Amino acid sequence: MDRLRAFLKRKDIEISAQRYGIGALGAMAQGLFCSLLIGTILDTLGKQLGIDALVTVGGYASAMSGPAMAVAIGYALHCPPMVLFSLATVGYAANALGSVTLEGGKGAGGPLAVLFIAIIAAEFGKAVSKETKIDILVTPLVTILVGVGLSAWWAPALGTAASSVGNIIMWATELQPFLMGIVVSVVIGIALTLPISSAAICAALSLTGLAGGAAVAGCCANMVGFAVMSFRENRWGGLVSQGLGTSMLQMGNIVRNPRIWTPVILTSAITGPLATCLFQLQMNDPAGGVASGMGTCGLVGPIGVYAGWVADVASGVKSAITVWDWAGMLLICLVLPAVLSWAFGLFFRRIGWIKEGDLKLEE
Repeated sequence: MDRLRAFLKRKDIEISAQRYGIGALGAMAQGLFCSLLIGTILDTLGKQLGIDALVTVGGYASAMSGPAMAVAIGYALHCPPMVLFSLATVGYAANALGSVTLEGGKGAGGPLAVLFIAIIAAEFGKAVSKETKIDILVTPLVTILVGVGLSAWWAPALGTAASSVGNIIMWATELQPFLMGIVVSVVIGIALTLPISSAAICAALSLTGLAGGAAVAGCCANMVGFAVMSFRENRWGGLVSQGLGTSMLQMGNIVRNPRIWTPVILTSAITGPLATCLFQLQMNDPAGGVASGMGTCGLVGPIGVYAGWVADVASGVKSAITVWDWAGMLLICLVLPAVLSWAFGLFFRRIGWIKEGDLKLEE
Protein backbone atom coordinates (compact mmCIF):
# COMPACT_ATOMS: atom_id res chain seq x y z
CA MET A 1 0.00 0.00 0.00
CA ASP A 2 2.87 2.39 0.81
CA ARG A 3 4.42 1.64 -2.57
CA LEU A 4 1.12 2.42 -4.29
CA ARG A 5 0.82 5.71 -2.41
CA ALA A 6 4.37 6.60 -3.35
CA PHE A 7 3.70 5.75 -6.99
CA LEU A 8 0.52 7.85 -7.11
CA LYS A 9 2.32 10.76 -5.48
CA ARG A 10 5.20 10.52 -7.96
CA LYS A 11 2.71 10.50 -10.83
CA ASP A 12 0.70 13.39 -9.35
CA ILE A 13 -2.44 11.24 -9.28
CA GLU A 14 -4.64 12.65 -6.52
CA ILE A 15 -8.00 10.92 -6.08
CA SER A 16 -10.02 13.63 -4.37
CA ALA A 17 -13.24 15.63 -4.64
CA GLN A 18 -11.15 18.79 -4.78
CA ARG A 19 -9.24 17.76 -7.89
CA TYR A 20 -12.07 16.04 -9.73
CA GLY A 21 -15.20 17.82 -8.48
CA ILE A 22 -13.76 21.33 -8.51
CA GLY A 23 -10.59 21.40 -10.60
CA ALA A 24 -11.59 19.08 -13.45
CA LEU A 25 -15.25 20.17 -13.49
CA GLY A 26 -14.35 23.83 -13.58
CA ALA A 27 -11.80 23.28 -16.35
CA MET A 28 -14.35 21.32 -18.34
CA ALA A 29 -16.70 24.31 -18.21
CA GLN A 30 -13.93 26.54 -19.54
CA GLY A 31 -13.30 24.12 -22.40
CA LEU A 32 -17.00 24.08 -23.16
CA PHE A 33 -17.11 27.87 -23.04
CA CYS A 34 -14.16 28.20 -25.44
CA SER A 35 -15.72 25.87 -27.99
CA LEU A 36 -19.46 25.22 -27.99
CA LEU A 37 -20.56 28.44 -26.30
CA ILE A 38 -18.30 30.76 -28.26
CA GLY A 39 -19.29 28.87 -31.39
CA THR A 40 -22.97 29.43 -30.63
CA ILE A 41 -22.42 33.14 -30.03
CA LEU A 42 -20.49 33.50 -33.31
CA ASP A 43 -23.12 31.49 -35.17
CA THR A 44 -25.94 33.66 -33.78
CA LEU A 45 -24.11 36.90 -34.60
CA GLY A 46 -23.27 35.65 -38.08
CA LYS A 47 -26.87 34.75 -38.85
CA GLN A 48 -28.25 38.00 -37.44
CA LEU A 49 -25.70 40.19 -39.23
CA GLY A 50 -25.61 38.13 -42.41
CA ILE A 51 -21.90 37.31 -42.08
CA ASP A 52 -21.38 33.78 -43.35
CA ALA A 53 -17.77 33.68 -42.17
CA LEU A 54 -18.89 33.98 -38.54
CA VAL A 55 -21.37 31.14 -39.03
CA THR A 56 -18.59 28.97 -40.46
CA VAL A 57 -16.16 29.76 -37.65
CA GLY A 58 -18.91 29.19 -35.10
CA GLY A 59 -19.58 25.77 -36.57
CA TYR A 60 -15.92 24.81 -36.34
CA ALA A 61 -15.72 25.97 -32.72
CA SER A 62 -18.87 24.09 -31.71
CA ALA A 63 -17.68 20.88 -33.38
CA MET A 64 -14.56 20.88 -31.17
CA SER A 65 -16.43 20.89 -27.84
CA GLY A 66 -15.54 17.30 -26.94
CA PRO A 67 -11.78 17.64 -27.53
CA ALA A 68 -11.74 21.08 -25.87
CA MET A 69 -13.41 19.75 -22.71
CA ALA A 70 -11.11 16.73 -22.45
CA VAL A 71 -7.93 18.74 -22.99
CA ALA A 72 -9.10 21.28 -20.41
CA ILE A 73 -9.68 18.46 -17.92
CA GLY A 74 -6.23 17.07 -18.67
CA TYR A 75 -4.70 20.48 -18.07
CA ALA A 76 -6.42 20.68 -14.67
CA LEU A 77 -5.09 17.23 -13.79
CA HIS A 78 -1.51 18.29 -14.65
CA CYS A 79 -1.16 15.79 -17.50
CA PRO A 80 2.19 15.55 -19.31
CA PRO A 81 2.11 16.65 -22.98
CA MET A 82 1.66 13.20 -24.56
CA VAL A 83 -1.34 12.47 -22.36
CA LEU A 84 -2.80 15.92 -22.83
CA PHE A 85 -2.66 15.76 -26.62
CA SER A 86 -4.11 12.23 -26.67
CA LEU A 87 -7.14 13.40 -24.71
CA ALA A 88 -8.40 15.24 -27.78
CA THR A 89 -9.38 11.89 -29.29
CA VAL A 90 -10.88 10.72 -26.00
CA GLY A 91 -12.99 13.86 -25.70
CA TYR A 92 -14.29 13.55 -29.23
CA ALA A 93 -15.32 9.93 -28.71
CA ALA A 94 -16.90 10.47 -25.27
CA ASN A 95 -18.86 13.51 -26.40
CA ALA A 96 -20.08 11.88 -29.60
CA LEU A 97 -21.08 8.58 -27.98
CA GLY A 98 -22.48 10.25 -24.86
CA SER A 99 -24.79 12.60 -26.72
CA VAL A 100 -28.37 11.37 -26.69
CA THR A 101 -30.89 12.58 -29.22
CA LEU A 102 -33.86 14.07 -27.41
CA GLU A 103 -37.24 15.17 -28.64
CA GLY A 104 -36.60 18.15 -30.89
CA GLY A 105 -33.21 16.84 -31.98
CA LYS A 106 -31.06 18.27 -29.20
CA GLY A 107 -28.13 16.35 -27.82
CA ALA A 108 -27.46 15.88 -24.12
CA GLY A 109 -25.19 13.93 -21.85
CA GLY A 110 -21.95 14.38 -23.78
CA PRO A 111 -20.27 16.70 -21.26
CA LEU A 112 -20.97 14.33 -18.37
CA ALA A 113 -19.49 11.43 -20.30
CA VAL A 114 -16.42 13.52 -21.18
CA LEU A 115 -15.93 14.45 -17.51
CA PHE A 116 -15.87 10.89 -16.18
CA ILE A 117 -14.06 9.25 -19.08
CA ALA A 118 -11.44 11.93 -19.61
CA ILE A 119 -10.50 11.83 -15.92
CA ILE A 120 -9.96 8.06 -16.00
CA ALA A 121 -8.12 8.09 -19.31
CA ALA A 122 -5.91 10.95 -18.12
CA GLU A 123 -4.95 9.16 -14.91
CA PHE A 124 -4.14 5.95 -16.77
CA GLY A 125 -2.05 7.92 -19.22
CA LYS A 126 -0.20 9.66 -16.39
CA ALA A 127 0.45 6.31 -14.73
CA VAL A 128 2.32 4.89 -17.74
CA SER A 129 3.90 8.14 -18.90
CA LYS A 130 7.71 7.88 -19.18
CA GLU A 131 7.71 4.42 -17.62
CA THR A 132 9.04 2.72 -20.79
CA LYS A 133 11.66 3.41 -23.43
CA ILE A 134 8.93 3.61 -26.06
CA ASP A 135 6.90 6.23 -24.25
CA ILE A 136 6.00 7.95 -27.51
CA LEU A 137 3.95 4.85 -28.40
CA VAL A 138 2.81 3.54 -25.02
CA THR A 139 1.44 6.74 -23.48
CA PRO A 140 -0.88 7.82 -26.32
CA LEU A 141 -1.93 4.23 -26.97
CA VAL A 142 -2.94 3.64 -23.35
CA THR A 143 -4.67 7.01 -23.02
CA ILE A 144 -6.62 6.67 -26.26
CA LEU A 145 -7.49 2.98 -25.91
CA VAL A 146 -8.72 3.41 -22.32
CA GLY A 147 -10.65 6.55 -23.22
CA VAL A 148 -12.26 5.30 -26.41
CA GLY A 149 -12.95 1.89 -24.88
CA LEU A 150 -14.73 3.48 -21.91
CA SER A 151 -16.55 5.80 -24.29
CA ALA A 152 -17.99 2.84 -26.18
CA TRP A 153 -18.84 1.07 -22.91
CA TRP A 154 -20.04 3.85 -20.62
CA ALA A 155 -20.78 7.00 -22.63
CA PRO A 156 -24.24 6.00 -23.94
CA ALA A 157 -25.39 5.02 -20.44
CA LEU A 158 -23.98 8.22 -18.91
CA GLY A 159 -25.64 10.25 -21.63
CA THR A 160 -28.96 8.54 -21.06
CA ALA A 161 -28.73 9.05 -17.29
CA ALA A 162 -27.89 12.75 -17.65
CA SER A 163 -30.69 13.23 -20.14
CA SER A 164 -33.16 11.47 -17.86
CA VAL A 165 -32.27 13.65 -14.87
CA GLY A 166 -32.45 16.79 -16.99
CA ASN A 167 -35.78 15.72 -18.45
CA ILE A 168 -37.20 15.08 -14.99
CA ILE A 169 -36.14 18.56 -13.82
CA MET A 170 -37.58 20.20 -16.93
CA TRP A 171 -40.79 18.15 -16.68
CA ALA A 172 -41.19 19.06 -13.02
CA THR A 173 -40.63 22.73 -13.84
CA GLU A 174 -43.33 22.63 -16.50
CA LEU A 175 -45.66 20.89 -14.04
CA GLN A 176 -44.87 23.06 -10.98
CA PRO A 177 -43.30 26.25 -12.37
CA PHE A 178 -43.60 28.22 -9.12
CA LEU A 179 -42.02 25.69 -6.77
CA MET A 180 -39.42 24.43 -9.23
CA GLY A 181 -38.67 27.98 -10.29
CA ILE A 182 -37.56 28.65 -6.72
CA VAL A 183 -35.66 25.37 -6.34
CA VAL A 184 -33.77 25.52 -9.65
CA SER A 185 -32.98 29.22 -9.34
CA VAL A 186 -31.65 28.94 -5.79
CA VAL A 187 -29.67 25.71 -6.31
CA ILE A 188 -28.02 26.70 -9.60
CA GLY A 189 -27.34 30.20 -8.29
CA ILE A 190 -25.58 28.73 -5.27
CA ALA A 191 -23.60 26.38 -7.54
CA LEU A 192 -22.47 29.38 -9.59
CA THR A 193 -20.94 31.08 -6.55
CA LEU A 194 -19.43 27.91 -5.07
CA PRO A 195 -16.04 26.80 -6.45
CA ILE A 196 -17.75 24.32 -8.76
CA SER A 197 -19.15 24.84 -12.24
CA SER A 198 -22.83 25.63 -12.64
CA ALA A 199 -22.27 25.86 -16.41
CA ALA A 200 -20.90 22.32 -16.52
CA ILE A 201 -23.82 21.06 -14.41
CA CYS A 202 -26.39 22.71 -16.69
CA ALA A 203 -24.58 21.47 -19.80
CA ALA A 204 -24.35 17.92 -18.50
CA LEU A 205 -28.09 17.90 -17.76
CA SER A 206 -28.95 19.90 -20.90
CA LEU A 207 -31.01 22.19 -18.69
CA THR A 208 -33.14 24.15 -21.14
CA GLY A 209 -36.70 25.42 -21.42
CA LEU A 210 -38.34 26.91 -18.33
CA ALA A 211 -35.85 25.14 -16.07
CA GLY A 212 -33.04 26.80 -18.02
CA GLY A 213 -34.76 30.15 -17.57
CA ALA A 214 -34.95 29.60 -13.81
CA ALA A 215 -31.25 28.66 -13.78
CA VAL A 216 -30.39 31.88 -15.60
CA ALA A 217 -32.40 33.82 -13.03
CA GLY A 218 -30.50 32.27 -10.12
CA CYS A 219 -27.10 32.84 -11.69
CA CYS A 220 -27.87 36.46 -12.54
CA ALA A 221 -29.21 37.04 -9.02
CA ASN A 222 -25.88 35.93 -7.55
CA MET A 223 -23.63 37.81 -9.95
CA VAL A 224 -25.51 41.07 -10.31
CA GLY A 225 -26.68 40.86 -6.70
CA PHE A 226 -23.21 40.62 -5.16
CA ALA A 227 -21.88 43.23 -7.61
CA VAL A 228 -24.49 45.82 -6.62
CA MET A 229 -24.74 44.90 -2.94
CA SER A 230 -20.98 45.27 -2.47
CA PHE A 231 -20.63 48.46 -4.50
CA ARG A 232 -19.88 50.63 -1.44
CA GLU A 233 -16.90 48.37 -0.61
CA ASN A 234 -15.61 47.52 -4.08
CA ARG A 235 -16.79 50.38 -6.29
CA TRP A 236 -16.64 50.07 -10.08
CA GLY A 237 -13.92 47.45 -10.22
CA GLY A 238 -15.95 45.11 -8.04
CA LEU A 239 -19.11 45.85 -10.01
CA VAL A 240 -17.48 44.75 -13.26
CA SER A 241 -15.45 41.83 -11.88
CA GLN A 242 -18.49 40.29 -10.18
CA GLY A 243 -21.26 41.42 -12.51
CA LEU A 244 -19.50 40.39 -15.72
CA GLY A 245 -16.95 37.99 -14.22
CA THR A 246 -17.99 35.76 -11.34
CA SER A 247 -19.60 35.97 -7.92
CA MET A 248 -17.15 33.25 -6.85
CA LEU A 249 -14.89 36.12 -5.83
CA GLN A 250 -17.04 36.43 -2.70
CA MET A 251 -16.39 32.86 -1.51
CA GLY A 252 -13.73 33.93 0.99
CA ASN A 253 -16.10 36.46 2.51
CA ILE A 254 -18.94 33.91 2.55
CA VAL A 255 -16.78 31.48 4.51
CA ARG A 256 -16.07 34.21 7.06
CA ASN A 257 -19.71 35.34 7.26
CA PRO A 258 -22.22 33.06 5.48
CA ARG A 259 -25.06 35.52 6.17
CA ILE A 260 -23.84 37.84 3.40
CA TRP A 261 -25.22 35.26 0.97
CA THR A 262 -28.79 35.70 2.27
CA PRO A 263 -29.77 38.75 0.17
CA VAL A 264 -28.86 37.19 -3.18
CA ILE A 265 -30.39 33.81 -2.26
CA LEU A 266 -33.64 35.56 -1.37
CA THR A 267 -33.41 37.46 -4.64
CA SER A 268 -32.99 34.24 -6.63
CA ALA A 269 -35.98 32.74 -4.81
CA ILE A 270 -38.06 35.65 -6.11
CA THR A 271 -36.72 36.01 -9.65
CA GLY A 272 -36.83 32.25 -10.32
CA PRO A 273 -40.62 31.86 -10.12
CA LEU A 274 -41.11 35.25 -11.80
CA ALA A 275 -39.08 33.90 -14.72
CA THR A 276 -41.08 30.66 -14.95
CA CYS A 277 -44.59 31.87 -14.07
CA LEU A 278 -44.84 35.51 -15.19
CA PHE A 279 -42.42 35.96 -18.06
CA GLN A 280 -42.21 32.33 -19.23
CA LEU A 281 -38.49 32.94 -19.71
CA GLN A 282 -36.92 29.99 -21.49
CA MET A 283 -33.32 29.13 -22.25
CA ASN A 284 -33.30 27.29 -25.54
CA ASP A 285 -29.81 28.16 -26.73
CA PRO A 286 -28.44 25.82 -29.40
CA ALA A 287 -25.45 25.12 -27.12
CA GLY A 288 -27.66 22.73 -25.15
CA GLY A 289 -27.88 24.38 -21.75
CA VAL A 290 -24.37 25.60 -20.94
CA ALA A 291 -25.51 29.24 -21.03
CA SER A 292 -28.14 28.42 -18.38
CA GLY A 293 -25.36 28.23 -15.81
CA MET A 294 -23.32 31.25 -16.94
CA GLY A 295 -25.46 34.14 -15.68
CA THR A 296 -24.12 37.53 -16.71
CA CYS A 297 -20.54 36.25 -17.14
CA GLY A 298 -19.65 38.04 -20.36
CA LEU A 299 -23.43 38.48 -20.74
CA VAL A 300 -23.52 34.85 -21.88
CA GLY A 301 -26.83 34.13 -20.11
CA PRO A 302 -28.80 36.90 -21.86
CA ILE A 303 -27.05 36.14 -25.16
CA GLY A 304 -28.05 32.49 -24.76
CA VAL A 305 -31.68 33.46 -24.15
CA TYR A 306 -31.60 35.60 -27.30
CA ALA A 307 -29.94 32.80 -29.30
CA GLY A 308 -32.76 30.52 -28.15
CA TRP A 309 -35.36 33.02 -29.34
CA VAL A 310 -33.69 33.21 -32.74
CA ALA A 311 -33.56 29.41 -33.01
CA ASP A 312 -37.21 29.07 -31.95
CA VAL A 313 -38.33 31.68 -34.49
CA ALA A 314 -36.34 29.95 -37.22
CA SER A 315 -37.90 26.57 -36.38
CA GLY A 316 -41.42 27.98 -36.12
CA VAL A 317 -41.79 27.20 -32.40
CA LYS A 318 -41.99 30.93 -31.73
CA SER A 319 -43.69 33.41 -34.05
CA ALA A 320 -41.63 36.47 -33.13
CA ILE A 321 -39.50 38.09 -30.43
CA THR A 322 -41.82 40.41 -28.51
CA VAL A 323 -41.43 43.45 -26.26
CA TRP A 324 -42.60 41.27 -23.38
CA ASP A 325 -39.72 38.88 -24.08
CA TRP A 326 -37.18 41.70 -23.92
CA ALA A 327 -38.77 43.17 -20.79
CA GLY A 328 -38.70 39.80 -19.06
CA MET A 329 -35.06 39.15 -19.91
CA LEU A 330 -33.91 42.61 -18.79
CA LEU A 331 -35.89 42.46 -15.54
CA ILE A 332 -34.85 38.91 -14.63
CA CYS A 333 -31.22 39.16 -15.68
CA LEU A 334 -30.33 42.72 -14.67
CA VAL A 335 -32.90 45.03 -13.09
CA LEU A 336 -34.56 42.88 -10.42
CA PRO A 337 -31.32 41.23 -9.21
CA ALA A 338 -29.80 44.69 -8.75
CA VAL A 339 -32.79 46.28 -7.02
CA LEU A 340 -33.81 43.36 -4.82
CA SER A 341 -30.28 42.46 -3.69
CA TRP A 342 -29.54 46.09 -2.88
CA ALA A 343 -32.76 46.37 -0.84
CA PHE A 344 -32.21 43.08 1.01
CA GLY A 345 -28.57 43.99 1.57
CA LEU A 346 -29.55 47.34 3.07
CA PHE A 347 -31.97 45.60 5.43
CA PHE A 348 -29.42 43.03 6.61
CA ARG A 349 -26.81 45.75 7.10
CA ARG A 350 -29.23 47.60 9.36
CA ILE A 351 -29.97 44.57 11.52
CA GLY A 352 -26.26 43.78 11.81
CA TRP A 353 -26.06 40.60 9.75
CA ILE A 354 -23.77 42.33 7.26
CA LYS A 355 -21.12 44.66 8.64
CA GLU A 356 -18.92 47.21 6.93
CA GLY A 357 -16.13 45.44 5.08
CA ASP A 358 -17.82 42.01 5.01
CA LEU A 359 -18.16 42.22 1.22
CA LYS A 360 -14.75 43.72 0.52
CA LEU A 361 -12.83 41.81 -2.15
CA GLU A 362 -9.18 41.07 -1.66
CA GLU A 363 -6.97 43.21 -3.86
